[in-house]
Amino acid sequence: MTDRLMLLDTASLYFRAFYGVPDSVKAPDGSPVNAARGLLDIIAKLVSTYAPTHLVACWDDDWRPQWRVDLIPSYKTHRVVEVVAGAPDVEEVPDPLEAQIPLIRQTLDLLGIPIVGVAEHEADDVIGTLATRSPLPVDIVTGDRDLFQLVDDARDVRVIYTARGMSNLEVVTDATVVAKYGVLPQQYADFATMRGDASDGLPGVAGVGEKTAATLLQAHGDLAGIRDAAEAGEGMSAGVRAKILAAAPYLDVAPTVVAVATDLDIAVPDTRLGNLDDATLARAAELAEKWNLGTSMTRALTAIAAVA
Repeated sequence: MTDRLMLLDTASLYFRAFYGVPDSVKAPDGSPVNAARGLLDIIAKLVSTYAPTHLVACWDDDWRPQWRVDLIPSYKTHRVVEVVAGAPDVEEVPDPLEAQIPLIRQTLDLLGIPIVGVAEHEADDVIGTLATRSPLPVDIVTGDRDLFQLVDDARDVRVIYTARGMSNLEVVTDATVVAKYGVLPQQYADFATMRGDASDGLPGVAGVGEKTAATLLQAHGDLAGIRDAAEAGEGMSAGVRAKILAAAPYLDVAPTVVAVATDLDIAVPDTRLGNLDDATLARAAELAEKWNLGTSMTRALTAIAAVA
């Protein structure tokens, strides 16, 4: 079996699990466990389907870093439910999901899946750093298009895209990004900067949509080339040039917000799957019984044992 690293955009997956598994799934004491059970099922499917030998649960230690907000104040504003002075703002998370986060972390730890986060950074930045640094082929599991910027056929870095559901996973390669958007993965961050993204509070360049952004990148290579051409009055219509020039303050800062970090200082423990000894299996059985994790725990353990 060829070694392969899988990086989980963990919050993306447990949100999907929470909304995908009925909230009638509860522990014996009545506590909600639908997200925890759903995440176990997701992990079982991913490991069974793609056979990673190494696995990391990447974590949002700060889901809305202040340095990104300082550059673009609207960044993820619509998802803030409480502003906390001197600390990360509070994200809008349903209470029944919030209550399951400790159990989710406990379950990942028991399965031997390291949880990796970095202060003042999002899981995307952890993923970007680990994917860039990995000597192994990499699968990034996410429903976030921003991570398409990391796709790299030459290094065998793919995205397993979950947006259409776990029964309809899509493997995103260089060709996929080109076919969908008309740009290369290494151009995707500039493409997203111009297009904008309402789900992240990124306004984009007014009047420049996906088609125009792709056409500009095809002609000029990158955002710097587009801005140079706009300044020179060459290679684009007067209307598009005016839009690019008018967006200069936004374009000065947005690329830093959109680009995922690739150079964080991360000390990662052993990421190889396995070590499911008798003591671990006993603790898993105990945890499953206490929290009504049932066959979901069994499927995850079975899948991991098969690739270990």
